[in-house]
Amino acid sequence: MITAVDTSVLVDVLTDDETFGAASAQALADAVLAGGVVACDVVWAETAAGFAELDAFRETMDELGVLFSPSETATAEAASAAWRAYRIGGGAGGRIVSDFLIGAHALVQTDRLLARDRGFYRGYFRDLAIVEPSGS
Repeated sequence: MITAVDTSVLVDVLTDDETFGAASAQALADAVLAGGVVACDVVWAETAAGFAELDAFRETMDELGVLFSPSETATAEAASAAWRAYRIGGGAGGRIVSDFLIGAHALVQTDRLLARDRGFYRGYFRDLAIVEPSGS
C-alpha cells in the first residue's frame, strides 16, 4: 500500500512539533512499513524549502523513507477539476492550486494520503482514503 504524505505531516516530524510531532512520526513510520511513502512534487518542494542545503534535505527524506513521486498528466487534470469546483463553489482565497495537486496526486497515483487536513481533502476528493496521524 503506497501512502502519499502531506507537507504538514513532514513539518510536524521535522520540527518535532509539540502537538502533532509524535503522532505524525508514528503514522509516517507505520505507512513506510505498510508499503511505502511518497511525496509529490508540491510536497517535495514545500518541504525542501525548509532546508539550507538540498543534500541535507535528500538525506533526511531518505532517512524518513519518503520517495519522490512526480505528478502525472491525469493528476494535474484531476487537480484542475477539483480547483474548478472550488472556485465555482465560491472559494476565493483560502486554498491554492497546490493543495489540489497534493490531493489529486494521492487520489490518482497512490492508495491513500497521510494528512491532518481531513475536512478539505474529504470535501474535494471524496474517494480518497485518508490516514490521520492522530489515528482517529
